[in-house]
Amino acid sequence: MSAICLIRKFSMKSPSRFHRSLLFSTFSKESPPDLARNASIRRPYSSSISGQSFVSPSIWRFTQPNWISEKTRSISVFSLRDFSTSIETNATDKSFERIQVQSGLIVEKIHRNEEVTLDESVSKIDVKEIEKSGDEIVETISDGKVREESEAEKEAWRILENAVVRYCGSPVGTVAANDPGDKLPLNYDQVFIRDFVPSALAFLLKGDGDIVRNFLLHTLQLQSWEKTVDCYSPGQGLMPASFKVRTVALDENTTEEVLDPDFGESAIGRVAPVDSGLWWIILLRAYGKITGDFSLQERIDVQTGIKLIMNLCLADGFDMFPTLLVTDGSCMIDRRMGIHGHPLEIQSLFYSALRCSREMLSVNDRSKDLVRAINNRLSALSFHIREYYWVDIKKINEIYRYKTEEYSTDATNKFNIYPEQIPPWLMDWIPEQGGYLLGNLQPAHMDFRFFSLGNFWSIVSSLGTPKQNEAILNLVEAKWDDIIGNMPLKICYPALEYDDWRIITGSDPKNTPWSYHNSGSWPTLLWQFTLACMKMGRPELAEKALALAEKRLMADRWPEYYDTRSGKFIGKQSRLYQTWTVAGFLTSKLLLANPEMASLLFWEEDYELLDICACGLRKSDRKKCSRVAAKTQILVR
Repeated sequence: MSAICLIRKFSMKSPSRFHRSLLFSTFSKESPPDLARNASIRRPYSSSISGQSFVSPSIWRFTQPNWISEKTRSISVFSLRDFSTSIETNATDKSFERIQVQSGLIVEKIHRNEEVTLDESVSKIDVKEIEKSGDEIVETISDGKVREESEAEKEAWRILENAVVRYCGSPVGTVAANDPGDKLPLNYDQVFIRDFVPSALAFLLKGDGDIVRNFLLHTLQLQSWEKTVDCYSPGQGLMPASFKVRTVALDENTTEEVLDPDFGESAIGRVAPVDSGLWWIILLRAYGKITGDFSLQERIDVQTGIKLIMNLCLADGFDMFPTLLVTDGSCMIDRRMGIHGHPLEIQSLFYSALRCSREMLSVNDRSKDLVRAINNRLSALSFHIREYYWVDIKKINEIYRYKTEEYSTDATNKFNIYPEQIPPWLMDWIPEQGGYLLGNLQPAHMDFRFFSLGNFWSIVSSLGTPKQNEAILNLVEAKWDDIIGNMPLKICYPALEYDDWRIITGSDPKNTPWSYHNSGSWPTLLWQFTLACMKMGRPELAEKALALAEKRLMADRWPEYYDTRSGKFIGKQSRLYQTWTVAGFLTSKLLLANPEMASLLFWEEDYELLDICACGLRKSDRKKCSRVAAKTQILVR
């Protein structure tokens, strides 16, 4: 029987589930990205070689076109684009002959055998030789050292490649788990957006960008599909939590492959995946940074997708705070765990997505209002998180002495937090040198649990101040046995127990104390921890955690999570051969081996945001802007 892939013209109307857009039927990578969008930042490209255009990003692109020989040397420079969020446009700049980076520095086009002289102000990267030996890749660093893959890495790559899902012959993602002994996979045989992110980074760092490009475009197509729960449809722009490739019979002799997405209508609890769209934007930026293929993010349909996600997140509501209001279970913790409101994980991803969007959006008459709204929200959100979510021993003592029921515009206890909310465990647990960002904050409620992903991604995105970021890693180091233990890393600390577990989780049998989302240990969090450590110049912490994981993961068959307070036992309902466990391990290895690549994936402090204030209170005699009063404190904390 033959397979037929139906195509249709693109339309913003909700299409049938079993049709694909004409715009997504072919994905070309041959044409070079358009340089017209950025005037102050021009991307480095070399000239056309052997009839093909080679894109050279700020780090050498690891994907090797056909004309590259077995041994190739490459030198590259750091681009201003890696650290800037400028979105100015210039429609006349089409030159590939020379690329201006910053302050008059010119980098001439690079030919295959040319000698390249770089200005001393540009950082050089160690030259590497890549040698292929069968199916293995051996890296020879410029100092002569050779790094070979360990047995765990080799097995991890085999598992990851076996997890790849194909649609009409092209790779489009990886299944959540590929456990041969699992007779009831539930939705673990689907491609999840959040789960695929570490897999995508592993493929990108290895040099395979095709699967990531296909994934980004196909999930973008699903964004416009009809999504309904009990005759109600959520806002335009929502990304699916996952999708599955199904084969549908058209008649007796023909079949068709279709993508069947889940927007939450089939999920446990019927919760919309708020984090899916945020991760999609973050991955889109990472794809451009690592491959140098910025043409993808400049496509009209991709620009429209970014705008739809941002419009959905920035829609006006009743909330008084710049944080994103969500229900329980709308992120990695997708079961009832008492994180409804303004959980840190969503806020850190939201902040990253805002910064990514500001980098990638083309500014024109139709987008300038959205860009302005993004800038205002970035400014307000960074202030809010740094000022009100931060806790250390000094802040806890301040909360301990709070006065309550303050009715004033300049109240100290703005959220009317009762000192009795401070849990007894925290008083002895918080170290003298260290701190972290609260798990959640809303009126009369502070969630004092430490949530790993939210804190680590706050470091990566520079949502926290430099001193706060350093203090978070100090806390992890001081409380290593609690947060890392025998298997990194606790998804949160501590666990909900006794009455708290019964009331908050509803006596969830999967989220029992020290299991699953209730303070289970998740190896996939290694890559976020590694990226945070590398940004702060402390890779030794990541190497120590990775060494712990490598001792057990292969022998334990790559579990989804581990149980008990120290992470000693494989989770009681943990799937084996969990793809993002494998991918998190591989991505951590690749990031540590390629620090220059890691630098493309995090954000530096943006001091311009501290000067933006949209509240309009500076000229008012009746009220004063709390941001202005606290600005010095936020900068130095």
